[in-house]
Amino acid sequence: MRIGELAEATGTTPRALRHYEQQGLIGSARAANGYRAYDARTAVRVRNIRRLLEAGLTLDDVRAFLTCLDGDVTAGPPSAEGLRVARDRLAVLDARIAAQTALRDRLATALREAGESV
Repeated sequence: MRIGELAEATGTTPRALRHYEQQGLIGSARAANGYRAYDARTAVRVRNIRRLLEAGLTLDDVRAFLTCLDGDVTAGPPSAEGLRVARDRLAVLDARIAAQTALRDRLATALREAGESV
């Protein structure tokens, strides 16, 4: 499967696929013409990577799940490392949300003090 086909099959872009490959999350062989050639099973891996990214993890976080990216990433029991990564990422997101909420509250207060309705 060529990079464009894999991108289309997984709803991603060739650029993202090259980035995943550069990060060591997926691999490819080179055809005689120099084009990347991916195994059809790589689509499952890419979908799982995207699912983890959409859940708020980073590519570095995804590395903790390398052993289960080729199957149903949600089917097996969670690993201690996977749970640690998820807890750490949740803490980061909670801190960001708290910071954004504090900013919003300060802005809303300033608008109310200026006579604006919020």
